[in-house]
Amino acid sequence: MATQDGLETSREGDQQVSRMRGRIFEAMCLAATAIGLVAVGILLLYVTADAIRPFSADPGWHLVFFATLVVPSTGFGLYLYARDGNAGKVAYTALGLGLIGVLLAGALVILFVEIFPYGEWFALSIALAILGAVTVVHRRYRRHAETERTGLLIVTLLVTVFGIPPGAIAELLGLPFYIPSVRGLIASSPVLPLDWIMLVPSLVLPVAAAAGWFVRGRRESNRAGLVTAGAVIVGSVLGVGLGPVVGVGVEGWMLIVLSTAVPLGLYVESVLRRDEGRLGLLFPVVLVGGTLLGAVLTRTLGFAGPDPWLDWGFLTSATSTTPADAGIYPVMVGSIMLLIVIVLTTFPVGVGAAIYLEEYAPSSGLMGRLVTLIEINIGNLAGVPSVVYGLLGLALFVRFFQMPTGSVIVGGLAVGLLILPIIIISAQEAIRSVPDSMREASYGMGATRWQTVRNVVLPEALPGILTGTILAFGRAIGETAPLLMIGMAASVRVPPNGFFSRSGAMPRQIFQWARQFDPAFLNGVLPAGVVTLVFVLLVMNGTAIIIRNRYQRGS
Repeated sequence: MATQDGLETSREGDQQVSRMRGRIFEAMCLAATAIGLVAVGILLLYVTADAIRPFSADPGWHLVFFATLVVPSTGFGLYLYARDGNAGKVAYTALGLGLIGVLLAGALVILFVEIFPYGEWFALSIALAILGAVTVVHRRYRRHAETERTGLLIVTLLVTVFGIPPGAIAELLGLPFYIPSVRGLIASSPVLPLDWIMLVPSLVLPVAAAAGWFVRGRRESNRAGLVTAGAVIVGSVLGVGLGPVVGVGVEGWMLIVLSTAVPLGLYVESVLRRDEGRLGLLFPVVLVGGTLLGAVLTRTLGFAGPDPWLDWGFLTSATSTTPADAGIYPVMVGSIMLLIVIVLTTFPVGVGAAIYLEEYAPSSGLMGRLVTLIEINIGNLAGVPSVVYGLLGLALFVRFFQMPTGSVIVGGLAVGLLILPIIIISAQEAIRSVPDSMREASYGMGATRWQTVRNVVLPEALPGILTGTILAFGRAIGETAPLLMIGMAASVRVPPNGFFSRSGAMPRQIFQWARQFDPAFLNGVLPAGVVTLVFVLLVMNGTAIIIRNRYQRGS
């Protein structure tokens, strides 16, 4: 009996030791996480304080906004989470959609003003509409003529979008003369409608149709879809009268409606229809209302606000040797154009490579060993220093292909090579996570491998693919070493007017500001540029998190 009691005592002691080790390990993990978060938070607060300079404002200004914004929003947010977790999720989702929509509207304004003028966009949309109409008509009357349809689409694409210049393609087609593209003829026309009129058929109507189709499928009601599409069109056209009144212009009004009001309205409608967390929709109202009320009170009471380095003038001005006049607008346009090149080149190549490696590549024999070697090398390439990719871009694109040094296209391709292995690996993991039972069920119903990949594998893996891809794009937009190697300009005064133009980028400009000896650059302009870049990265990473969370809820 004593021996049994001794055994029981020994087991209890072992369990206590085991629990103690678990608690120590948990505490160590918590401490490591807290140290990392606190360190990053202090660094961001320090940089943000230099960029915003909040202590340059009157104490009364701080008190007013503390009473009208901080206290109500904090109290209401805590109340939402304490009362209903769904309301808290609705609150930050609605706020995030609004912020992302405003940023998207700004990006669209930059796109149409600096990169893709309204006339070019209008001409391209008409050319693509003709291409789509040819595809639909041929599919209807010649459903099984796949090869014929492919050739017809290639010819139609050349005629509508690119044109057929004299040369090898014209000789191959038996055309001894130049055929201009439909896009070029429309874009070069001396008589074009007003910018907002061109936006209606080229952007407003497609977005309205997409929103109507989305609501129709979710509500299973044609009437609801038509009402949604009509509301989008009416809300956009109202900018003709209301845009100049509020000072944003007709085109700016339309872009804000399409990028902010439409997704936010669809989300609000879904929350009201589900009747889950409705109270959370008031949180953005509290924030906006508190901000407006604080602005009115501080102006009425005569309290001066902060004098920040990061203001509207900084975001819309070019850099300068005078710190007070320095801005980030040209390099911000350059970064957006770099991101466009990266998206168009790396996303299809990376996802296509992942699909082949996971769905089509052989797993045995000589080819199987070759595929294994390729996958090992892809994993190794993901850890190669970024400066090596800059040297590769310099040798390949500048020296071999004779592309302009420091141009947008060279910078985008060089940084695209850097993140290509990351996109391939993340896409492989997303495709690999699709259960084999779904593939077998598709094959059992008589589907081909391509139909299975297109209709089963990709829809299931797409959220994971997009999450990894957006995180890779976030790394790409902050890279500096490859841009230094390919000769990206340190400072530019005007935005690039094309993808082959010499340009700058936000990380390259920030690096240049860091080399200045003027304390105003180091303590003011530099933090403002860092905060701008970090904010863009946080928005991109937040988008990736939202996609991942929606995917997990769907699963």
